[in-house]
Amino acid sequence: MSITVDDLLAGPRGRRLCWAHARYCAHDAGRGRFLDLAAAAAWPWDQAQLVSTHTAPGPVPPTAEVATALDDVPATVPDDEALLDLLDTAVLTARYWQPPDGDDVVAAEPALRPGLARFAAAVAAAPGTAWWSTGLDTDRQRVVRWHDETGPPPARGSVDPPGALAAQRVATVDDEARSARELPDDPAAPYSGPWWSCPAYELVASTRDLGARGPVGLWFVEDGHGWTRAGVSPVTVSPGARVTEIDGPDDWADLCRRHPLEVTAARRHDWYRTTGRAGRWVLPDWTRVAEGTDAVHLTVRGWLTTAGRAVEVADGVASVLAGWDPDQAYWLTATAWPDGPETPWRRDGTDGWMPDRRS
Repeated sequence: MSITVDDLLAGPRGRRLCWAHARYCAHDAGRGRFLDLAAAAAWPWDQAQLVSTHTAPGPVPPTAEVATALDDVPATVPDDEALLDLLDTAVLTARYWQPPDGDDVVAAEPALRPGLARFAAAVAAAPGTAWWSTGLDTDRQRVVRWHDETGPPPARGSVDPPGALAAQRVATVDDEARSARELPDDPAAPYSGPWWSCPAYELVASTRDLGARGPVGLWFVEDGHGWTRAGVSPVTVSPGARVTEIDGPDDWADLCRRHPLEVTAARRHDWYRTTGRAGRWVLPDWTRVAEGTDAVHLTVRGWLTTAGRAVEVADGVASVLAGWDPDQAYWLTATAWPDGPETPWRRDGTDGWMPDRRS
């Protein structure tokens, strides 16, 4: 099923993508009034978080005035390159350890939804979004290894998946117990800790190949470090590998409901700041998930509709999908591995990622 307008407006990351498209369209069409009003409306939220220390761009406009200006911006269908930029913007502005930034707050205003829906429709009509809602492409998986990373490089198939998952579970349980002892129950208290909800980072994680543009994993990295050099390797997947798809919040809720792991004390402060919700929180217990599946794949639609939301799991219990990149598959068992020579890639500030023929 293709991505829809409702999909794109369901969660904060999808709305941010549509908001970014509206701004690009306004720039191209010379609609400076909308750009000025959008900046002025977002500024107080950014200033409150010390994101910006510049002079206010103007009086804070009423939301209705921003909506009227948005209605004057023509919505065009983005091409493939523009889609990469839009999704990159949505990924780079994701943050689950502090409140949403001003653009995220403004894009969530109910009065702007009808206008934003025009830009969501334009995005949904783009041919380049066809793969955003498709399942794992086992024939075109790639692993990315960052060459200029300051820490240890990501695993390339040598890690023991059961051991990595077991160690992650022990660390999560220990951290939850320590947080329950030492941290206050008040979710608004100024404390921070682990905020991610993906499986162990040491596991093999892969994304599909986009041909001349390289793998998805080069382009979209939550909480990245501005890496400019990487190695890309093809991945072999065992025949019959079992894959669980996360294509929306219902899939994430189901995974958490079937295999819950309590993380309320450790994550209540960060997840309250990013969602505004107070209450119990859980994650999937990945050691138990691995008993019934080999990989968990997050579609782009799954990421756009789910990431950063308080997803209800049960009465009084919720979860947040965080720290997981679009189209990324985590391999919970040794059923996929890098297999073949590593190709060097580099990122140019203007042209994006390309093969590094200088290496």
